[in-house]
Amino acid sequence: MRALKNAKASARHRAREIALQSLYAWRIQGGDAHEHAHTLEGWDRCDQPFAAELIAQVVGRNEALEQCIAPHLDRSLASLSPVERVILLIGAYELAERPETPFKVVLNEAIELGRSFGGTDGYKFVNGVLEKLAVQLRPDEIARVRQAV
Repeated sequence: MRALKNAKASARHRAREIALQSLYAWRIQGGDAHEHAHTLEGWDRCDQPFAAELIAQVVGRNEALEQCIAPHLDRSLASLSPVERVILLIGAYELAERPETPFKVVLNEAIELGRSFGGTDGYKFVNGVLEKLAVQLRPDEIARVRQAV
């Protein structure tokens, strides 16, 4: 059972990596982010429906997600690196629309993406922004976790 859970988590992590790379290319070059995903190494081993969902929803809801993020930034969206911006968009989508994914998982995954693909300390910035957004979007879940500690 544990191996199955770890395999699913690993496939989901790869899906987030694929989504990040595809959305990065979309922000930089334009074009079809989902089509780009199929060309990336790891596509065949990722949770493809989840990767496709992340890509489609971040592209389709880009403005709304950016509006969610903007109040929690200490700088403008335009000044963010494209990698940090995409990680924040993925995290914001998951926090807002995937309540079955614990907020700690969303934050940990964003941190890992930041460490793997972002600048030296970009993951710290991403974590801080998503923590603030989690308090706004998931106050009950945050309260339950804090009470358990």
